[in-house]
Amino acid sequence: MTSGTADEPWQWEQAEWRGRVNRVRAGRRLAPTSWPDGKRFAVGISFDSDHETNELRDGGNSISRLSWGEYGARVGVPRILELLARRGVPASFYVPAVAALLHPEEQRRVVAEGHEIGLHGWIHERNSVLPEAAERDLMMRSADTIEAVCGVRAIGIRTPSWDFGPGTLRTIRDMGLAYDSSLMADEDCYELLLDGEECGVAELPVEWIRDDAPYFLMDRFGSARPHLAPADVFDIFRRELDAACEAGGLFQLTLHPHIIAARSRIWILDELLGHAEERGAWFATHRDIVAHARAAGADAGAKSA
Repeated sequence: MTSGTADEPWQWEQAEWRGRVNRVRAGRRLAPTSWPDGKRFAVGISFDSDHETNELRDGGNSISRLSWGEYGARVGVPRILELLARRGVPASFYVPAVAALLHPEEQRRVVAEGHEIGLHGWIHERNSVLPEAAERDLMMRSADTIEAVCGVRAIGIRTPSWDFGPGTLRTIRDMGLAYDSSLMADEDCYELLLDGEECGVAELPVEWIRDDAPYFLMDRFGSARPHLAPADVFDIFRRELDAACEAGGLFQLTLHPHIIAARSRIWILDELLGHAEERGAWFATHRDIVAHARAAGADAGAKSA
């Protein structure tokens, strides 16, 4: 029997399946024992501003779906920014480069109002099916484009659809990015290992439970249909937040402007932020959460040395 990707998985030699598993793994946990200003726990709110790229990514030509993406830019982001301003909450926005080029003033407003802009691919491509050289080129072009549009260099990335290929982390490392927010190995931040070695990139983990898309995303030609009422989704998010508060840990949330900003759903975010404030949350961008988690980890290491 020969090893290699041509064989069926049940035929793989141990080196094959171990190699796949160990390409990217969770390293040291970065879980602070305290948060700034004496706050009980951290809350990181994020938005994936996909806009029209959800349709463009697949080479689609549906004007209807393109208009749904336009809603995210035309109605969703302004409504979200007004809510964040009223609540005094900073957030992180992950933006495909094509969406930034289509809506440059939106990105500049996001930055001007004190929020973070992060990378989210070129056209919301699927990383795991791209040749590594093509993926690398798109990621680097995306970083340059976001900087040209916004005037700031992004230090964090969220891969489109949280899709992560074998070479993704190597490119993230080579780009000098501080963190990724696409993986799900923990509930706290953690160091990422590339082929078993620390690579200098931290992970701020996501989870489909804490994402609006699985509950509300609609595909009229497919099987995806909304299946939960907004009150039920709020209950899930609130329970996740309360558990993070009790643990003194991190509550991270991923939302999409074209999904969450609807009149019947935006209250979920508003009430969740109010509930978090009552429970003593430290609201911060993903960038600042990672920075604090890293500093706390360094302090803990120094004390134990």
